[in-house]
Amino acid sequence: MRPTLLLLAFAAAALAQTDTPHGTVQRIQVHGKSLEGNLEGDSPDRDVAVYLPPSYASSPGRRYPAVYLLHGFTDDVDHWWGVKQHFVNVPAVVDKALAAGAREMIVVMPNAFTRYQGSMYSNSPTTGNWEDYVATDLVAYIDAHYRTIPEVPARGLAGHSMGGYGAIRIGMKHPEVYSSLYLLSPCCMAPGGDRPNARAEAIQDPTEVAQADFGTKAALASAAAWSPNPANPPLFFDLPWKSGEVRRDILAKWTANAPLAQIDQYIANLKHYKAIGMDAGDKDIAIAATVRQLDEILTRYGVRHAFEIYSGDHVNHVADRLETKVLPFFSAALMRVP
Repeated sequence: MRPTLLLLAFAAAALAQTDTPHGTVQRIQVHGKSLEGNLEGDSPDRDVAVYLPPSYASSPGRRYPAVYLLHGFTDDVDHWWGVKQHFVNVPAVVDKALAAGAREMIVVMPNAFTRYQGSMYSNSPTTGNWEDYVATDLVAYIDAHYRTIPEVPARGLAGHSMGGYGAIRIGMKHPEVYSSLYLLSPCCMAPGGDRPNARAEAIQDPTEVAQADFGTKAALASAAAWSPNPANPPLFFDLPWKSGEVRRDILAKWTANAPLAQIDQYIANLKHYKAIGMDAGDKDIAIAATVRQLDEILTRYGVRHAFEIYSGDHVNHVADRLETKVLPFFSAALMRVP
């Protein structure tokens, strides 16, 4: 390329970057009545990040669809919204998706990092009623304080990993709240907990959790969410094994919280959804297998959905998937203002 043409190309690229509209981010706290009195002692006033689209300030009469996005285990809002270096930066990703043609929307993420480093988006006296917080408290607050389209056809729910688990768990129970779902590499879909974890059994106090390995943290968070026990301080949960032996009564509680074990009872609800999407990377072997199972179940029942296994692992293409798949998916599925 000749020097003059090269300079023009650089100038055009710089102008394109300057002209790309950017949304704004607000960090707020949303009180959760559903989280009050949780035995972990986590605050019911939760940090929430809200992405407002580029035209929000300049078009005060306009309303927007809303997507509720749930982060994964050990993650938090700071990691997902660019405050800390991570595999995804939600505001930057949404800006890019809008620049590529996606419709403007509001994106909301609650901080679900708890004492045990993840809520599992489940209802539990130990962790708090996170399922109710996401579906009820949070949606009510956002609709009351932002210019959403406060109707079911204009609300979507999505999540990655633990957040994908939360999206299907909450979504299949609440078609009266959301109209579209997208699951990115959802964890915890199949029954588990039948392999004793001596390190988890060795934890005697919540202050020891931060130094535990990932698998031990996951076991503790799952127990707090799925097998709570208010009569068992200071952890306030039961593990599905003791002294290396499986406790079948506790294991049954974990199984009851696995979406693949629940889903047959919620098919009628899922058929109400306008759009359901799900994906996983082919290197994310165990999770990809459960996503394939979910695809088979929904196909068998005639539930409309989109499904893809792509080339990747658990995190390396999450930002790309949000930009090129998830946000365009909601752009097409969510209701437009008449």
